[in-house]
Amino acid sequence: MTTDLINDAPTTSALDAPITALDALTVEIRAMDPARDTQNIHVWLSHPRAHYWQMTELDEPGVHNYLSGVHDSADDNGWVGSVDGIDCFYVETYVPSTLIPHDVISTGFDDIGMHLLVAPPDGDGVRGLTNRIMAEVIDFCLRPSEQGGRGGRRVIVEPDVRNTAILEKNRAAGFSPVREATIMMGQERKRALISICTHEDFESSELVALLDREDVEATPSTYSHLNRDTFAVAQRHLVAKALSEFAHERLIAPVRVADSSRVAEPAHGTDSAADPVEWELRIGDSNTSAGPATRYTFTARVLPLEHWVIDEASITRFVDDAQTPLDAQELVVELQGALDIPEDLISTYLEELASTLASSAFKLDEAVRGQRPDSTDLLDADFQTTEAAMTEGHPGFIANNGRIGFSLSDYRRWAPETGRTTRIEWVAATREHSHLSLGEGFDEATHLGWALSADERELFDSRIRAAGRAPEDFHLLPVHPWQADHRLAITFAADIARGDLLPLGAGLDELQPQQSLRTFFNQTRADAPYVKVALAVQNMGFLRGLSPKYMRDTPAINDWIAELIGTDPTFGQAGFRVLRERTALGYTGDVYHCTQETNPHRKMLAALWRENPLTVLEPGQKVITMAALLHRDHRGVAFVSELIRAAGQAPEDWVRSYLRAYLHPLVHALLAHDLVFMPHGENLILILDEHVVTGAFMKDIGEEVAVLGHRELPGDVERIRALVPGEEKALSVFTDMFDGVLRHLGGILDSDGVLGAQKFWALVAEVLDRYETEHPDLARGLAGDVDLRAERFAHSCLNRLQLRNTKQMVDIGNQAESLLYAGTMRNPVTR
Repeated sequence: MTTDLINDAPTTSALDAPITALDALTVEIRAMDPARDTQNIHVWLSHPRAHYWQMTELDEPGVHNYLSGVHDSADDNGWVGSVDGIDCFYVETYVPSTLIPHDVISTGFDDIGMHLLVAPPDGDGVRGLTNRIMAEVIDFCLRPSEQGGRGGRRVIVEPDVRNTAILEKNRAAGFSPVREATIMMGQERKRALISICTHEDFESSELVALLDREDVEATPSTYSHLNRDTFAVAQRHLVAKALSEFAHERLIAPVRVADSSRVAEPAHGTDSAADPVEWELRIGDSNTSAGPATRYTFTARVLPLEHWVIDEASITRFVDDAQTPLDAQELVVELQGALDIPEDLISTYLEELASTLASSAFKLDEAVRGQRPDSTDLLDADFQTTEAAMTEGHPGFIANNGRIGFSLSDYRRWAPETGRTTRIEWVAATREHSHLSLGEGFDEATHLGWALSADERELFDSRIRAAGRAPEDFHLLPVHPWQADHRLAITFAADIARGDLLPLGAGLDELQPQQSLRTFFNQTRADAPYVKVALAVQNMGFLRGLSPKYMRDTPAINDWIAELIGTDPTFGQAGFRVLRERTALGYTGDVYHCTQETNPHRKMLAALWRENPLTVLEPGQKVITMAALLHRDHRGVAFVSELIRAAGQAPEDWVRSYLRAYLHPLVHALLAHDLVFMPHGENLILILDEHVVTGAFMKDIGEEVAVLGHRELPGDVERIRALVPGEEKALSVFTDMFDGVLRHLGGILDSDGVLGAQKFWALVAEVLDRYETEHPDLARGLAGDVDLRAERFAHSCLNRLQLRNTKQMVDIGNQAESLLYAGTMRNPVTR
């Protein structure tokens, strides 16, 4: 049922006494029993101090009926707490979505709503006991179920905004306000302050020190995910991925154990290529001084595009013939010569591997404890729950969660997979040294109304005036909280001192980081845009900055792309759209912009605002990033296989629908317009109707789009032109889509027995056949130099790029010249 109570606690308790005695008290919490507890709870509820519970007029039978309803509810639970054996507080936990409107805050299956009632005072009592009780209750809500708690990811409360006493208690317990909202309490409305508290919030709060942790095994150590068993699973998974992708990129050459014949390339299109085979990889020679001889044995199948599907459980490592535990970092050291990693960069790459392993262990540990949704749960999950549930970054990269610069607390606060929301920081930048770019239909007032809430604009204007400055002299620039802490007051100290930058503090909206790490989704305002900011963290081959120079042209480029897409019926028929980056802002007043050459410091203060897909969905539709199609949960269950099962379609039909929304429009963009995007899993947002892909949004336009031909472009769009020969144009399909996405998806479906790899690639060929039938004049592109049915294509290798220079994989200004190849691969859709 939906409770009509509110989160409340009097400021004193019947047992309040000297605070020095608090840690000597024993606090216990048990399930509420209406027959046993009605009399006490009626006394507590009828006290004037409990008026916010709106039950002071209830008689004892009325309270019994109410508690019986809670006891029998599927959504609510009641709990009674005692101190040194004396019952003195009542707790209710509930499903937040039954009380808090979904447009106020997005909640997940592991969020817990909580109300607290502490017994009225009786005499002088024990000073500070209510704080101890509050600490015990929050710990109880967040503690894993196997340790006696409720296993919540977050505790959500909604106290009356007038209840200043409990607002202060919540603050001390680590709660962060989300927003005010009017909610129904029975037949009455209440103005509530919705607030949330995570495990990390609570662990850093004032009240956590009041817990008697000797009696509470419950709270996991901040290092609990780094245990031997969990880490061994993470190691095995990453070693399997490394062996698979290094073999795919021909950096290593495993041999068949049966005949020890070297495998240059598996036979394409034959049944034998997909049969499980035992393989061996030998590294080093014990008879030399180069180190011990190491060998790996494993069972694998090799599918089209030299996609190695390795049975993780089969991998065995031997060092000088002694079986040894798997270790992904040691594997890279063993293979350093074959991988050609520069000596001065290998430690950086090893650190990125360590971070990737730690992230995997964190996600696995949470999943095993029941604190992450599995693939079946995700079928009915909302967009942001699915976004936070992802366990892999880019599927082809080994070190894909580097994030060098994040501490453990940073990780828990801002890593996308934690699913936490945050309030980003803002800085006022003088107009003289900043540039706001506006897309079609936007003026500055429209931008401000889109990018910030009215309360935020009023707050920041007042802070600028309090500093003796005029708001009209500044642009308002969002800054990642990590960036604000690590860069703003240090790297830009001089800019702040002379008044060109004026720090304004945190905004009021709650935002959730996306898989792309520096992009945030607004959870407070349903119609708010994404915001993307700079983040000087080293991750997967780049320092994740954002260029003010690029920001100047970004809205114009997006408008041109949107016009092209919107006026071509082929895109419309495929349900293909773009999420425009409508406005952008960059600061250039720093000394780093005075140097002769560009540098990473020029890319530390900039932002863009992108359209929100939820604002244009039809009723019944939902969205996921395409990366979700490559997700397997901790049980090994693939989300895409669950989607196909739930859709009730033949797998062939489901895949056809997906390819119609993804591959077909992107092939058309290349062949009809010489236009290419960066179509990896995080850059596509798929539209689902009844679990079937029916459309797609392309995002990350301004930085990752290119025109590869001579077509006429507006002056402010010219920078996206990159003239390359037809073979390189085709790589936008072969490398970015076939090898980067479809290879992995086909492997999952084949491994799960959902759809064989040969049939999968036949469906891909079917898309190209259909396109050629519908557009015979465009089948080879505008210049007639693109052949997507060629027998072979250049094997462009992503890990080779990262291994060559893990700090900057490619020159952004000349990406084509930066690519590394490993010969050619047979095209799985060759004629």
